[in-house]
Amino acid sequence: MRRDRRQDVLGVRVLGVTAEPLIGIVGGLGPYAGLDLARKICDETVAHRDQDHLPWALLSYPRMVPDRTSFLLGEHELNPALPILEVIGELERLGCRAVGVACHTAHAPAIWNVITAGLAQRGSGITLLHMVEEVAAFISQAWPAFSKVGVLTTIGTQRSGVYPGVFAARGLEVVALDEAVQRELIHASVYDPDFGIKAHAGPVSARARHNVQLAVERARAAGAQVVVLACTELPLALPEAAVGGTPVVDATRVLARALIRSVAPERLRS
Repeated sequence: MRRDRRQDVLGVRVLGVTAEPLIGIVGGLGPYAGLDLARKICDETVAHRDQDHLPWALLSYPRMVPDRTSFLLGEHELNPALPILEVIGELERLGCRAVGVACHTAHAPAIWNVITAGLAQRGSGITLLHMVEEVAAFISQAWPAFSKVGVLTTIGTQRSGVYPGVFAARGLEVVALDEAVQRELIHASVYDPDFGIKAHAGPVSARARHNVQLAVERARAAGAQVVVLACTELPLALPEAAVGGTPVVDATRVLARALIRSVAPERLRS
């Protein structure tokens, strides 16, 4: 009887599934990016005490999921979609109804389409949110007069074409930096073992932050009216909402808000 009472208090059923909607986060891509998404879910939830926050589950298996950019560049054969599918399956078994993947590169069609096909084959009931589509919808709503969007991302995501493909459907034009500049300012700031964010996220190195700021300036100079930080490590280096008067979109925060809206829209901060 005591056990049943405790389950009632916690809102937990016998099978361990929460009675209220549970948000799922595929973390480890990288680990700090998953933590950042979880924190922003808390930030964007209307809450005045611990008990007001929404339940979420973060699963981070960094050794299990190979690097997404390396796969897209042909440097290894294992599609990260397969272990990501396993993580989503674990989240579904925990009772998650809506899931977000804290990695832009995982949304490249060569990876994402395998994930969605696998979920369909399983008959999964998960709502898997597409971060790039959420960002496109957010920009269209927030700045309806804007059409030119700077996209700062790693080489894998840039070559995948996921952003131009999704944005074109909403009449948005991607302003992309030259690949050599993107590699020097963004890709290196994420991956470099000496100063990159994956190696030095707490705190982010001054060089990585400077590079990201410079990349925003380059995108502005190329005509971007708004700039998207299209790698989940980048908001760790540049949390500001604008640079030089140009809006900067934190795609991780956009995904956090979309996850909240998916399970409990009345709990979303205005």
